[in-house]
Amino acid sequence: MGFFNRTTLRKSRVRKGIDRPFADISRLANPDVIYSALIWLLFVFLSIVVLGYDSIEQAAYGRLTAMAIVVVLICLAAAFHVSQYQKRLLKNRARAVALVVLFVLLLAAVKVSVALTGQTFWATATAAAAALILTIAYSQRFAMAMILFYCILAYFAAGRFANLNVLLTMIAAAAPYCFFVKEIRTRMKLLEVSLLAAVTVFLMAGAMEFLLSPRLTPGVLEVAGPNAAITIVVGVLIQGLLPVIEKVFRIATSMTLLDYSDANQPLLRRLAMEAPGTYSHSLLIGSVAEAAAEAIGRNGLLCRVGSYYHDIGKINKPGYFVENQLGSVSWHKELSPAMSQLIIVGHVKDGMELAQEYGLPVVLRQFIETHHGTTLVEYFYNEAVKQHEQKDSTDTSPPSEGEFRYTGPKPRTKEAAIVMLSDSVEGAVRSLSEPTPTKIEAVVHNMAMKRLQDGQFDECDMSLRELSQIEASMSKTLAAHHHGRIAYPTPPEMPPEQEQ
Repeated sequence: MGFFNRTTLRKSRVRKGIDRPFADISRLANPDVIYSALIWLLFVFLSIVVLGYDSIEQAAYGRLTAMAIVVVLICLAAAFHVSQYQKRLLKNRARAVALVVLFVLLLAAVKVSVALTGQTFWATATAAAAALILTIAYSQRFAMAMILFYCILAYFAAGRFANLNVLLTMIAAAAPYCFFVKEIRTRMKLLEVSLLAAVTVFLMAGAMEFLLSPRLTPGVLEVAGPNAAITIVVGVLIQGLLPVIEKVFRIATSMTLLDYSDANQPLLRRLAMEAPGTYSHSLLIGSVAEAAAEAIGRNGLLCRVGSYYHDIGKINKPGYFVENQLGSVSWHKELSPAMSQLIIVGHVKDGMELAQEYGLPVVLRQFIETHHGTTLVEYFYNEAVKQHEQKDSTDTSPPSEGEFRYTGPKPRTKEAAIVMLSDSVEGAVRSLSEPTPTKIEAVVHNMAMKRLQDGQFDECDMSLRELSQIEASMSKTLAAHHHGRIAYPTPPEMPPEQEQ
Protein backbone atom coordinates (compact mmCIF):
# COMPACT_ATOMS: atom_id res chain seq x y z
CA MET A 1 0.00 0.00 0.00
CA GLY A 2 2.90 2.36 0.76
CA PHE A 3 4.23 1.80 -2.77
CA PHE A 4 0.95 2.87 -4.33
CA ASN A 5 0.76 5.88 -1.99
CA ARG A 6 4.22 7.00 -3.07
CA THR A 7 3.29 6.50 -6.72
CA THR A 8 0.16 8.59 -6.24
CA LEU A 9 2.18 11.32 -4.56
CA ARG A 10 4.68 11.34 -7.40
CA LYS A 11 1.89 11.48 -9.95
CA SER A 12 0.29 14.44 -8.19
CA ARG A 13 3.61 16.29 -8.14
CA VAL A 14 4.19 15.60 -11.84
CA ARG A 15 0.65 16.71 -12.63
CA LYS A 16 1.18 19.97 -10.72
CA GLY A 17 4.43 20.53 -12.60
CA ILE A 18 2.62 20.04 -15.90
CA ASP A 19 -0.31 22.27 -14.94
CA ARG A 20 1.88 25.16 -13.81
CA PRO A 21 3.12 26.15 -17.29
CA PHE A 22 -0.43 26.03 -18.61
CA ALA A 23 -1.53 28.31 -15.75
CA ASP A 24 1.26 30.74 -16.67
CA ILE A 25 0.18 30.65 -20.31
CA SER A 26 -3.46 31.33 -19.40
CA ARG A 27 -2.31 34.25 -17.22
CA LEU A 28 -0.38 35.70 -20.16
CA ALA A 29 -3.42 35.22 -22.38
CA ASN A 30 -5.41 37.56 -20.16
CA PRO A 31 -6.97 40.33 -22.32
CA ASP A 32 -5.64 43.01 -19.96
CA VAL A 33 -2.10 41.72 -20.40
CA ILE A 34 -2.48 41.49 -24.19
CA TYR A 35 -3.85 45.01 -24.55
CA SER A 36 -1.20 46.39 -22.20
CA ALA A 37 1.53 44.72 -24.27
CA LEU A 38 0.11 46.23 -27.45
CA ILE A 39 -0.02 49.70 -25.87
CA TRP A 40 3.57 49.25 -24.69
CA LEU A 41 4.70 48.22 -28.19
CA LEU A 42 2.94 51.27 -29.63
CA PHE A 43 4.78 53.54 -27.21
CA VAL A 44 8.13 51.90 -27.97
CA PHE A 45 7.58 52.27 -31.73
CA LEU A 46 6.53 55.92 -31.50
CA SER A 47 9.41 56.76 -29.15
CA ILE A 48 11.94 55.20 -31.51
CA VAL A 49 10.47 57.17 -34.42
CA VAL A 50 10.59 60.46 -32.48
CA LEU A 51 14.03 60.00 -30.90
CA GLY A 52 15.61 58.41 -33.96
CA TYR A 53 14.11 60.72 -36.56
CA ASP A 54 17.51 62.21 -37.42
CA SER A 55 19.01 58.76 -37.87
CA ILE A 56 16.11 57.68 -40.08
CA GLU A 57 16.49 60.82 -42.21
CA GLN A 58 20.24 60.28 -42.57
CA ALA A 59 19.87 56.51 -43.08
CA ALA A 60 22.19 55.93 -40.11
CA TYR A 61 20.73 52.53 -39.28
CA GLY A 62 23.48 51.52 -36.90
CA ARG A 63 22.80 54.54 -34.72
CA LEU A 64 19.05 53.93 -35.06
CA THR A 65 19.50 50.35 -33.83
CA ALA A 66 21.47 51.54 -30.82
CA MET A 67 18.78 54.11 -30.04
CA ALA A 68 16.09 51.42 -30.35
CA ILE A 69 17.93 49.20 -27.86
CA VAL A 70 18.17 52.05 -25.35
CA VAL A 71 14.48 52.93 -25.75
CA VAL A 72 13.37 49.28 -25.36
CA LEU A 73 15.41 48.84 -22.19
CA ILE A 74 14.08 52.07 -20.65
CA CYS A 75 10.50 51.16 -21.59
CA LEU A 76 10.94 47.65 -20.18
CA ALA A 77 12.02 49.12 -16.85
CA ALA A 78 8.99 51.42 -16.89
CA ALA A 79 6.70 48.49 -17.74
CA PHE A 80 8.01 46.44 -14.82
CA HIS A 81 7.44 49.37 -12.50
CA VAL A 82 3.85 49.78 -13.69
CA SER A 83 3.14 46.06 -13.32
CA GLN A 84 4.42 46.11 -9.74
CA TYR A 85 3.13 49.40 -8.33
CA GLN A 86 0.27 50.55 -10.60
CA LYS A 87 -1.51 47.35 -11.63
CA ARG A 88 -4.83 49.14 -12.10
CA LEU A 89 -3.30 50.90 -15.09
CA LEU A 90 -3.20 47.52 -16.86
CA LYS A 91 -6.99 47.29 -16.66
CA ASN A 92 -7.74 50.93 -17.39
CA ARG A 93 -6.83 51.06 -21.08
CA ALA A 94 -8.13 54.59 -21.61
CA ARG A 95 -5.77 56.01 -18.99
CA ALA A 96 -2.88 53.91 -20.32
CA VAL A 97 -3.44 55.29 -23.82
CA ALA A 98 -3.71 58.82 -22.40
CA LEU A 99 -0.35 58.34 -20.65
CA VAL A 100 1.27 57.09 -23.88
CA VAL A 101 -0.12 60.01 -25.88
CA LEU A 102 1.09 62.48 -23.22
CA PHE A 103 4.66 61.15 -23.24
CA VAL A 104 4.87 60.92 -27.03
CA LEU A 105 3.56 64.47 -27.52
CA LEU A 106 5.98 65.88 -24.94
CA LEU A 107 8.94 64.01 -26.48
CA ALA A 108 7.97 65.27 -29.92
CA ALA A 109 7.69 68.81 -28.51
CA VAL A 110 11.22 68.54 -27.09
CA LYS A 111 12.59 67.16 -30.36
CA VAL A 112 11.07 69.87 -32.55
CA SER A 113 11.51 72.90 -30.27
CA VAL A 114 15.14 72.16 -29.37
CA ALA A 115 16.01 71.47 -33.02
CA LEU A 116 14.43 74.74 -34.18
CA THR A 117 15.66 77.05 -31.42
CA GLY A 118 18.77 75.36 -30.08
CA GLN A 119 17.52 76.07 -26.53
CA THR A 120 17.21 73.24 -24.03
CA PHE A 121 14.85 74.99 -21.62
CA TRP A 122 11.98 73.45 -23.63
CA ALA A 123 13.03 70.06 -22.23
CA THR A 124 12.81 71.53 -18.71
CA ALA A 125 9.31 72.79 -19.48
CA THR A 126 8.06 69.37 -20.65
CA ALA A 127 9.58 67.63 -17.60
CA ALA A 128 7.78 70.04 -15.28
CA ALA A 129 4.51 69.58 -17.18
CA ALA A 130 4.80 65.78 -17.16
CA ALA A 131 5.57 65.70 -13.42
CA LEU A 132 2.64 67.96 -12.57
CA ILE A 133 0.15 66.06 -14.71
CA LEU A 134 1.28 62.64 -13.43
CA THR A 135 1.13 63.76 -9.80
CA ILE A 136 -2.39 65.10 -10.29
CA ALA A 137 -3.62 62.06 -12.23
CA TYR A 138 -1.88 59.32 -10.24
CA SER A 139 0.21 59.33 -7.05
CA GLN A 140 3.40 61.02 -5.96
CA ARG A 141 5.43 57.81 -5.89
CA PHE A 142 4.25 56.70 -9.33
CA ALA A 143 4.87 60.17 -10.77
CA MET A 144 8.41 60.32 -9.39
CA ALA A 145 9.34 56.97 -10.91
CA MET A 146 7.77 57.64 -14.31
CA ILE A 147 9.27 61.12 -14.56
CA LEU A 148 12.75 59.63 -14.20
CA PHE A 149 12.07 57.42 -17.22
CA TYR A 150 10.68 60.40 -19.12
CA CYS A 151 13.68 62.62 -18.32
CA ILE A 152 16.05 60.02 -19.74
CA LEU A 153 14.01 59.78 -22.94
CA ALA A 154 13.75 63.58 -23.18
CA TYR A 155 17.53 63.80 -22.72
CA PHE A 156 17.96 61.74 -25.89
CA ALA A 157 15.25 63.79 -27.62
CA ALA A 158 17.35 66.93 -27.09
CA GLY A 159 19.96 65.34 -29.35
CA ARG A 160 23.30 67.08 -29.79
CA PHE A 161 22.26 69.89 -27.43
CA ALA A 162 21.91 67.48 -24.49
CA ASN A 163 24.42 67.29 -21.67
CA LEU A 164 24.41 66.44 -17.97
CA ASN A 165 23.13 69.93 -17.18
CA VAL A 166 19.97 69.31 -19.22
CA LEU A 167 19.20 65.99 -17.50
CA LEU A 168 19.72 67.28 -13.96
CA THR A 169 17.77 70.47 -14.64
CA MET A 170 14.79 68.44 -15.87
CA ILE A 171 14.88 66.34 -12.71
CA ALA A 172 15.18 69.49 -10.59
CA ALA A 173 12.09 70.93 -12.30
CA ALA A 174 10.06 67.75 -11.83
CA ALA A 175 10.98 66.84 -8.23
CA PRO A 176 9.18 69.71 -6.41
CA TYR A 177 5.93 68.96 -8.22
CA CYS A 178 6.17 65.26 -7.35
CA PHE A 179 6.92 65.94 -3.69
CA PHE A 180 4.65 68.88 -2.88
CA VAL A 181 1.57 68.59 -5.10
CA LYS A 182 -0.25 65.98 -3.06
CA GLU A 183 -3.60 67.70 -3.50
CA ILE A 184 -4.76 71.01 -4.93
CA ARG A 185 -7.29 72.68 -2.64
CA THR A 186 -6.49 76.32 -3.40
CA ARG A 187 -5.66 78.23 -6.59
CA MET A 188 -2.41 79.45 -5.04
CA LYS A 189 -1.08 75.92 -4.51
CA LEU A 190 0.27 75.47 -8.04
CA LEU A 191 1.79 78.94 -8.09
CA GLU A 192 3.57 78.35 -4.79
CA VAL A 193 4.99 75.01 -5.93
CA SER A 194 5.90 76.51 -9.31
CA LEU A 195 7.91 79.24 -7.58
CA LEU A 196 9.70 76.61 -5.50
CA ALA A 197 10.43 74.57 -8.63
CA ALA A 198 11.71 77.70 -10.41
CA VAL A 199 14.16 78.42 -7.57
CA THR A 200 15.36 74.80 -7.63
CA VAL A 201 15.80 74.90 -11.39
CA PHE A 202 17.66 78.22 -11.25
CA LEU A 203 20.12 76.91 -8.67
CA MET A 204 20.66 73.59 -10.44
CA ALA A 205 21.03 75.03 -13.94
CA GLY A 206 23.30 77.84 -12.77
CA ALA A 207 25.53 75.57 -10.68
CA MET A 208 25.86 72.92 -13.40
CA GLU A 209 26.57 75.51 -16.08
CA PHE A 210 29.34 76.98 -13.95
CA LEU A 211 30.81 73.53 -13.22
CA LEU A 212 30.75 72.37 -16.85
CA SER A 213 32.05 75.61 -18.35
CA PRO A 214 33.11 78.21 -15.76
CA ARG A 215 32.07 81.61 -17.05
CA LEU A 216 31.09 84.97 -15.71
CA THR A 217 27.80 85.49 -13.91
CA PRO A 218 25.94 86.86 -16.99
CA GLY A 219 26.71 83.63 -18.86
CA VAL A 220 25.29 81.52 -16.02
CA LEU A 221 22.19 83.70 -15.83
CA GLU A 222 21.58 83.25 -19.56
CA VAL A 223 21.14 79.52 -18.94
CA ALA A 224 19.49 79.50 -15.49
CA GLY A 225 17.10 82.39 -16.08
CA PRO A 226 15.09 80.97 -19.03
CA ASN A 227 14.84 77.54 -17.34
CA ALA A 228 13.43 79.09 -14.17
CA ALA A 229 11.04 81.34 -16.08
CA ILE A 230 9.64 78.52 -18.22
CA THR A 231 8.99 76.48 -15.07
CA ILE A 232 6.71 79.20 -13.68
CA VAL A 233 4.95 79.53 -17.05
CA VAL A 234 4.24 75.78 -17.06
CA GLY A 235 2.61 75.97 -13.62
CA VAL A 236 0.32 78.80 -14.75
CA LEU A 237 -0.64 76.99 -17.96
CA ILE A 238 -1.38 73.70 -16.21
CA GLN A 239 -3.61 75.51 -13.73
CA GLY A 240 -5.69 76.76 -16.65
CA LEU A 241 -5.74 73.29 -18.22
CA LEU A 242 -6.82 71.48 -15.04
CA PRO A 243 -10.40 70.85 -16.29
CA VAL A 244 -9.03 69.26 -19.47
CA ILE A 245 -6.59 67.07 -17.51
CA GLU A 246 -9.40 65.94 -15.21
CA LYS A 247 -11.60 64.92 -18.14
CA VAL A 248 -8.82 63.12 -20.01
CA PHE A 249 -7.69 61.09 -17.00
CA ARG A 250 -11.19 60.88 -15.45
CA ILE A 251 -10.17 62.32 -12.10
CA ALA A 252 -11.31 65.16 -9.87
CA THR A 253 -8.87 67.37 -8.01
CA SER A 254 -9.59 68.72 -4.55
CA MET A 255 -10.57 72.07 -6.08
CA THR A 256 -13.23 70.35 -8.18
CA LEU A 257 -14.47 68.35 -5.20
CA LEU A 258 -14.78 71.53 -3.16
CA ASP A 259 -16.81 73.07 -5.96
CA TYR A 260 -19.17 70.08 -5.93
CA SER A 261 -19.54 70.30 -2.14
CA ASP A 262 -21.21 73.69 -2.49
CA ALA A 263 -24.84 73.55 -1.37
CA ASN A 264 -25.78 75.65 -4.42
CA GLN A 265 -24.89 72.83 -6.80
CA PRO A 266 -28.08 71.96 -8.75
CA LEU A 267 -28.26 68.36 -7.57
CA LEU A 268 -27.64 69.19 -3.92
CA ARG A 269 -30.17 72.01 -4.08
CA ARG A 270 -32.77 69.62 -5.51
CA LEU A 271 -31.96 67.04 -2.84
CA ALA A 272 -32.38 69.62 -0.06
CA MET A 273 -35.70 70.84 -1.44
CA GLU A 274 -37.32 67.56 -2.56
CA ALA A 275 -35.84 65.09 -0.07
CA PRO A 276 -34.76 67.11 3.01
CA GLY A 277 -34.47 64.04 5.24
CA THR A 278 -32.09 62.38 2.78
CA TYR A 279 -30.12 65.62 2.51
CA SER A 280 -29.60 65.78 6.29
CA HIS A 281 -28.70 62.09 6.32
CA SER A 282 -26.10 62.69 3.57
CA LEU A 283 -24.50 65.59 5.43
CA LEU A 284 -24.05 63.45 8.54
CA ILE A 285 -22.67 60.57 6.47
CA GLY A 286 -20.17 63.02 4.97
CA SER A 287 -18.71 64.01 8.33
CA VAL A 288 -18.58 60.39 9.51
CA ALA A 289 -16.95 59.11 6.31
CA GLU A 290 -14.43 61.96 6.10
CA ALA A 291 -13.11 61.34 9.61
CA ALA A 292 -12.94 57.57 9.01
CA ALA A 293 -11.03 58.00 5.74
CA GLU A 294 -8.49 60.34 7.30
CA ALA A 295 -8.00 57.83 10.14
CA ILE A 296 -6.49 55.36 7.66
CA GLY A 297 -4.75 57.93 5.46
CA ARG A 298 -7.29 57.97 2.60
CA ASN A 299 -8.95 60.90 0.82
CA GLY A 300 -11.37 62.32 3.37
CA LEU A 301 -12.58 65.12 1.11
CA LEU A 302 -13.53 62.62 -1.59
CA CYS A 303 -15.50 60.58 0.95
CA ARG A 304 -17.32 63.66 2.22
CA VAL A 305 -18.34 64.92 -1.21
CA GLY A 306 -19.20 61.41 -2.39
CA SER A 307 -21.46 61.02 0.63
CA TYR A 308 -23.35 64.16 -0.33
CA TYR A 309 -24.32 62.59 -3.67
CA HIS A 310 -24.62 58.90 -2.81
CA ASP A 311 -28.42 58.99 -2.34
CA ILE A 312 -29.44 61.50 -5.03
CA GLY A 313 -31.53 58.76 -6.65
CA LYS A 314 -34.08 59.21 -3.86
CA ILE A 315 -35.09 62.53 -5.41
CA ASN A 316 -37.42 60.68 -7.81
CA LYS A 317 -39.46 58.93 -5.06
CA PRO A 318 -38.55 60.64 -1.77
CA GLY A 319 -41.72 59.65 0.11
CA TYR A 320 -40.88 55.93 -0.08
CA PHE A 321 -37.81 56.38 2.13
CA VAL A 322 -38.26 56.55 5.88
CA GLU A 323 -36.14 59.66 6.50
CA ASN A 324 -38.49 61.69 4.28
CA GLN A 325 -41.76 60.34 5.71
CA LEU A 326 -43.25 63.05 7.91
CA GLY A 327 -46.24 61.03 9.08
CA SER A 328 -46.38 57.70 10.86
CA VAL A 329 -48.00 55.87 7.92
CA SER A 330 -45.51 54.26 5.55
CA TRP A 331 -46.02 54.52 1.79
CA HIS A 332 -45.10 50.85 1.54
CA LYS A 333 -48.15 49.73 3.52
CA GLU A 334 -50.25 49.08 0.41
CA LEU A 335 -47.40 47.52 -1.59
CA SER A 336 -46.11 43.97 -1.70
CA PRO A 337 -42.57 43.36 -0.36
CA ALA A 338 -41.38 42.57 -3.89
CA MET A 339 -42.70 45.89 -5.22
CA SER A 340 -41.25 47.81 -2.28
CA GLN A 341 -37.91 46.14 -2.87
CA LEU A 342 -37.93 47.27 -6.51
CA ILE A 343 -38.55 50.88 -5.46
CA ILE A 344 -35.83 50.81 -2.80
CA VAL A 345 -33.24 49.18 -5.05
CA GLY A 346 -34.20 51.45 -7.94
CA HIS A 347 -32.78 54.55 -6.28
CA VAL A 348 -29.27 53.40 -7.25
CA LYS A 349 -30.18 53.27 -10.95
CA ASP A 350 -32.07 56.57 -10.67
CA GLY A 351 -29.03 58.14 -9.03
CA MET A 352 -26.71 57.04 -11.84
CA GLU A 353 -29.09 58.50 -14.42
CA LEU A 354 -29.21 61.82 -12.55
CA ALA A 355 -25.43 61.84 -12.23
CA GLN A 356 -25.07 61.39 -15.97
CA GLU A 357 -27.71 64.02 -16.70
CA TYR A 358 -26.00 66.63 -14.49
CA GLY A 359 -22.46 65.71 -15.59
CA LEU A 360 -21.26 64.53 -12.20
CA PRO A 361 -17.55 63.50 -12.28
CA VAL A 362 -16.89 59.78 -12.67
CA VAL A 363 -14.99 59.65 -9.38
CA LEU A 364 -18.20 60.70 -7.55
CA ARG A 365 -20.48 58.31 -9.43
CA GLN A 366 -18.80 55.32 -7.81
CA PHE A 367 -20.38 56.26 -4.47
CA ILE A 368 -23.86 56.21 -6.00
CA GLU A 369 -23.28 52.89 -7.70
CA THR A 370 -21.58 51.00 -4.86
CA HIS A 371 -22.95 52.42 -1.59
CA HIS A 372 -25.15 49.35 -1.12
CA GLY A 373 -22.97 46.84 -2.98
CA THR A 374 -24.82 43.53 -3.21
CA THR A 375 -26.33 43.73 0.27
CA LEU A 376 -29.70 42.30 1.21
CA VAL A 377 -32.77 44.50 1.62
CA GLU A 378 -33.45 42.80 4.93
CA TYR A 379 -36.69 44.47 6.01
CA PHE A 380 -38.67 43.59 2.90
CA TYR A 381 -37.03 40.17 2.58
CA ASN A 382 -38.19 39.34 6.11
CA GLU A 383 -41.66 40.70 5.28
CA ALA A 384 -41.81 38.47 2.20
CA VAL A 385 -40.79 35.43 4.26
CA LYS A 386 -43.47 36.22 6.86
CA GLN A 387 -46.16 36.55 4.21
CA HIS A 388 -45.13 33.27 2.63
CA GLU A 389 -45.27 31.51 6.00
CA GLN A 390 -48.68 33.02 6.79
CA LYS A 391 -50.09 31.77 3.50
CA ASP A 392 -48.84 28.29 4.42
CA SER A 393 -48.63 27.46 0.73
CA THR A 394 -46.62 24.50 -0.46
CA ASP A 395 -47.22 25.27 -4.13
CA THR A 396 -44.88 28.25 -4.28
CA SER A 397 -41.24 28.33 -3.24
CA PRO A 398 -40.18 30.70 -0.46
CA PRO A 399 -38.53 33.98 -1.53
CA SER A 400 -34.79 33.75 -2.09
CA GLU A 401 -32.23 36.23 -0.85
CA GLY A 402 -30.98 36.79 -4.38
CA GLU A 403 -34.29 38.40 -5.34
CA PHE A 404 -33.96 40.94 -2.52
CA ARG A 405 -30.34 41.96 -3.01
CA TYR A 406 -28.92 45.08 -4.65
CA THR A 407 -27.34 44.43 -8.03
CA GLY A 408 -24.01 45.98 -7.08
CA PRO A 409 -21.21 46.37 -7.91
CA LYS A 410 -19.30 46.07 -4.66
CA PRO A 411 -16.99 48.94 -3.60
CA ARG A 412 -13.74 48.90 -5.56
CA THR A 413 -11.96 51.59 -3.51
CA LYS A 414 -11.52 52.04 0.21
CA GLU A 415 -13.27 55.39 0.03
CA ALA A 416 -16.36 53.77 -1.50
CA ALA A 417 -16.29 51.03 1.17
CA ILE A 418 -16.10 53.66 3.92
CA VAL A 419 -19.16 55.47 2.55
CA MET A 420 -21.05 52.15 2.32
CA LEU A 421 -20.29 51.35 5.96
CA SER A 422 -21.06 54.90 7.10
CA ASP A 423 -24.44 54.73 5.38
CA SER A 424 -25.47 51.47 7.04
CA VAL A 425 -24.04 52.41 10.44
CA GLU A 426 -25.75 55.80 10.56
CA GLY A 427 -29.15 54.23 9.88
CA ALA A 428 -28.61 51.55 12.52
CA VAL A 429 -27.52 54.08 15.17
CA ARG A 430 -30.44 56.38 14.33
CA SER A 431 -32.83 53.54 15.15
CA LEU A 432 -31.47 53.22 18.71
CA SER A 433 -33.81 54.55 21.38
CA GLU A 434 -30.99 55.64 23.69
CA PRO A 435 -27.71 55.87 21.71
CA THR A 436 -25.01 55.68 24.37
CA PRO A 437 -21.31 55.43 23.36
CA THR A 438 -21.22 51.75 24.34
CA LYS A 439 -24.29 50.93 22.27
CA ILE A 440 -22.93 52.90 19.31
CA GLU A 441 -19.62 51.01 19.43
CA ALA A 442 -21.48 47.70 19.48
CA VAL A 443 -23.67 48.67 16.52
CA VAL A 444 -20.71 49.91 14.48
CA HIS A 445 -18.69 46.74 15.13
CA ASN A 446 -21.60 44.41 14.38
CA MET A 447 -22.41 46.22 11.14
CA ALA A 448 -18.75 46.19 10.04
CA MET A 449 -18.47 42.46 10.69
CA LYS A 450 -21.74 41.85 8.90
CA ARG A 451 -20.51 43.65 5.76
CA LEU A 452 -17.15 41.88 5.98
CA GLN A 453 -18.70 38.41 6.26
CA ASP A 454 -21.09 39.25 3.43
CA GLY A 455 -18.08 39.83 1.16
CA GLN A 456 -18.78 43.50 0.52
CA PHE A 457 -15.12 44.50 1.04
CA ASP A 458 -13.64 41.78 -1.18
CA GLU A 459 -12.76 44.10 -4.08
CA CYS A 460 -11.26 47.07 -2.22
CA ASP A 461 -8.26 45.45 -0.44
CA MET A 462 -9.23 46.66 3.00
CA SER A 463 -7.28 45.10 5.86
CA LEU A 464 -8.70 44.14 9.25
CA ARG A 465 -6.45 46.71 10.92
CA GLU A 466 -7.86 49.46 8.72
CA LEU A 467 -11.39 48.24 9.40
CA SER A 468 -10.73 48.43 13.13
CA GLN A 469 -9.46 52.01 12.80
CA ILE A 470 -12.52 52.92 10.74
CA GLU A 471 -14.81 51.46 13.41
CA ALA A 472 -13.13 53.51 16.14
CA SER A 473 -13.43 56.72 14.12
CA MET A 474 -17.08 56.14 13.23
CA SER A 475 -18.00 55.32 16.82
CA LYS A 476 -16.34 58.52 18.03
CA THR A 477 -18.01 60.73 15.39
CA LEU A 478 -21.47 59.23 15.88
CA ALA A 479 -21.19 59.42 19.67
CA ALA A 480 -20.30 63.11 19.37
CA HIS A 481 -23.32 63.68 17.13
CA HIS A 482 -25.72 61.80 19.42
CA HIS A 483 -24.37 63.38 22.59
CA GLY A 484 -26.58 63.59 25.63
CA ARG A 485 -28.57 66.70 26.35
CA ILE A 486 -29.88 68.15 29.62
CA ALA A 487 -33.62 68.51 29.72
CA TYR A 488 -34.80 72.07 30.11
CA PRO A 489 -36.61 72.63 33.44
CA THR A 490 -40.26 73.45 33.23
CA PRO A 491 -41.06 76.91 34.59
CA PRO A 492 -43.19 77.00 37.76
CA GLU A 493 -46.82 77.79 37.29
CA MET A 494 -47.65 81.39 37.81
CA PRO A 495 -50.12 82.02 40.67
CA PRO A 496 -53.50 83.14 39.45
CA GLU A 497 -54.08 86.85 39.64
CA GLN A 498 -56.05 87.88 42.66
CA GLU A 499 -59.39 89.42 42.00
CA GLN A 500 -59.56 93.04 42.80
